Amino acid sequence: MAGVHQIAVRYARARLGTLPGAREAAQDVAQEVCVAVLTSLSRYTDRGLPFEAFVYRIAANKVADAQRGTLRGAVPTDDVPDQVDSAAGPEEHALRSDQARAVWELMDRLSPQHREIVTLRVAVGLSADETAEALGMTPGAVRVAQHRALGRLRSMLAEGSELA
Repeated sequence: MAGVHQIAVRYARARLGTLPGAREAAQDVAQEVCVAVLTSLSRYTDRGLPFEAFVYRIAANKVADAQRGTLRGAVPTDDVPDQVDSAAGPEEHALRSDQARAVWELMDRLSPQHREIVTLRVAVGLSADETAEALGMTPGAVRVAQHRALGRLRSMLAEGSELA
């Protein structure tokens, strides 16, 4: 189950990005993924795809649920940090947040398959072989799709994005 948790945390962190409370949400999502995997394990049937594909599909659904919850609005909390974060000021955080938001807006313009491949390869850090296993593709097809997706992102940036 530790492997499932690790996969879920990496995937959730990559997909949730810089949304408010993303680090905590990634941990929550990972726990929900582990519970969902355990409860649906009896219904799992081997269809020739690796088990990781099953885990990633559950993780994708749980991340989507978390994103919808975040969009509904933040829930006030009584927890206040003991110290002020001196690493970066509000302006730097705002710039990073704006850049991350712009990147995800560009990613949303990709096809679902290209978006998933870029997320797994670049943000999660999976190899082409691991991504191919998770998505039921060949490693070569993953590399080609990644190349095309990154090319599409480059052309969208060249068309006049805020990131340029």
